[in-house]
Amino acid sequence: MVAEPPEEDLPSSSTSSEHPPAERKEDGRSTGGLDNGEVSGEGEGAGGGAVDNGCRSSPGISERQISKVNTLPVDVFETDKSESTSSQDKLERSKTERQKHHNILAEEAARIFDNNIPVQQKLKLLNRIATVKDDGTVEFEVPVDAEPQDLGVKPRDSENEVVDDEPADAMDLQYIPPLQIVMLIVGTRGDVQPFVAIGKRLQDYGHRVRLATHSNFKEFVLTAGLEFYPLGGDPKVLAGYMVKNKGFLPSGPSEIPIQRNQIKDIIYSLLPACKEPDIDSGVPFKADAIIANPPAYGHTHVAEALKVPLHIFFTMPWTPTSEFPHPLSRVKQQAGYRLSYQIVDSLIWLGIRDMINDVRKKKLKLRPVTYLSGSQGSDSDVPYGYIWSPHLVPKPKDWGPKVDVVGFCFLDLASNYEPPEELVKWLQAGEKPIYIGFGSLPVEEPEKMTQIIVEALEKTGQRGIINKGWGGLGNLAEPKESIYLLDNVPHDWLFLQCKAVVHHGGAGTTAAGLRAACPTTIVPFFGDQPFWGERVHARGVGPPPIPVEEFSLPKLVDAINFMLDPPVKKRAVELAKAMENEDGVTGAVRAFFKHLPCRKPEPEPEQVPSSFFSVRRCFGCS
Repeated sequence: MVAEPPEEDLPSSSTSSEHPPAERKEDGRSTGGLDNGEVSGEGEGAGGGAVDNGCRSSPGISERQISKVNTLPVDVFETDKSESTSSQDKLERSKTERQKHHNILAEEAARIFDNNIPVQQKLKLLNRIATVKDDGTVEFEVPVDAEPQDLGVKPRDSENEVVDDEPADAMDLQYIPPLQIVMLIVGTRGDVQPFVAIGKRLQDYGHRVRLATHSNFKEFVLTAGLEFYPLGGDPKVLAGYMVKNKGFLPSGPSEIPIQRNQIKDIIYSLLPACKEPDIDSGVPFKADAIIANPPAYGHTHVAEALKVPLHIFFTMPWTPTSEFPHPLSRVKQQAGYRLSYQIVDSLIWLGIRDMINDVRKKKLKLRPVTYLSGSQGSDSDVPYGYIWSPHLVPKPKDWGPKVDVVGFCFLDLASNYEPPEELVKWLQAGEKPIYIGFGSLPVEEPEKMTQIIVEALEKTGQRGIINKGWGGLGNLAEPKESIYLLDNVPHDWLFLQCKAVVHHGGAGTTAAGLRAACPTTIVPFFGDQPFWGERVHARGVGPPPIPVEEFSLPKLVDAINFMLDPPVKKRAVELAKAMENEDGVTGAVRAFFKHLPCRKPEPEPEQVPSSFFSVRRCFGCS
């Protein structure tokens, strides 16, 4: 462990050097105590994302501190005019303190990027700058007049270059030799489904694909024709945790063991997923390349140990940009957008680094990572692909050539779907309905939410389809002709039968609704869902998102009326037409091969004993 630096080595602060422990504010948020929890008697930390190296050091920028430097003293409004000179002095002091606060934040933010600073010191810096709120998101303050460079944020070298974003269209994918590709995917069904589509397309080009994900999805993966390998972690537990915490960061000490146990199970299952034989058939497997999503956590380290290429794909932005903040952060000033990615990344890394280093030493035979850097201590040269339509969210101008926006990846389920006759008859019996459902996300009060949905549909005179999902919606006191309850139906079929949709805002569900030209209301629970809610509203095809904790009858009625407005439907149709010719699956496959270290390997001079072509020599990994 890195020795804790003396306090005087830290940047000066307006707070006392004797920092109080984390406290709970009146609004329910914590002012600090970012906890990596190396305090467990069993030697493991207790912080699955929130940080504390056993030093509950300085709190984040509390409301008290912000008030001190950003508001006028109360005396100014209570003194007599004869005391105006004194008041002016106080005002000047306030301005001085405000500038001092600005300088402190800028200096500390800049030091986060310095890899020569020990982890313990960076932890203290993060504690001073950022606050992990009760909902698991990260909040930090940026001075109104701050510029990105003031915060230590340097533009990418590639920002001023002309980047060729053509996703390898000129490449003949038939030239890529057969690879053994493992996909390490963590999340709910909505997270897994795009990778099933990508995996099937890779198989079409002659590659062997193993999709490693949670055991709950084994049948789904095998039915699609892909090989399956189980990863640790239970998606129901993960979903319940993330609904409560809104992201990857625990909101309180009671949540930490839950998340850490899940993460540990995931991390320890990654290496076997890349090299162990098929569990059912015993057929050997050894990954030539890895595709992963960020919640797999240890993917970069496994790729390093195996010396194979890694390509990360995700449904929400994980690459720093100045165009919008990290989806798990709360920062309003654009100057802080790029910094938000570094702060969230740092907090996650500080929360899991003990587990990562344990795996590196015991399983991967690698040296521990003792520094804090971007992408959780990994090589920043790893390519990223983002699974969304550039017509909805264009690629930011400050993303370089290693980043692609490939389009939404759809798995064609409608062509083989036979809807129940009862559903078909109900659809034919009246106007197109409004779909309302939250998929595999748990709902805290399903009866109350169901009542709100039914009343909102009645007030707006609409028929509705309620998807019961994992949340247990749809327990009606008595059946209603205007309401149809269903379980799992392919969205690409169902949404074409609907006039509008209301859902949680998962990337896949959002894509399916927009592709079907449905005006969309998003009720975000966690993660990237608020981001998609904001993007949908900004595009004019839906109302402002309704956070699940603010879900109410008046807001749902207003949202339905918004979606029924003809101009909104017109914009939804225009967006659907723009997306019509996109092929995100092909875009993802081409982006993956575009970034491989070698495109056309030299033919092997001798016969390869395996039925699969080895490309380790091509990748320089022999």
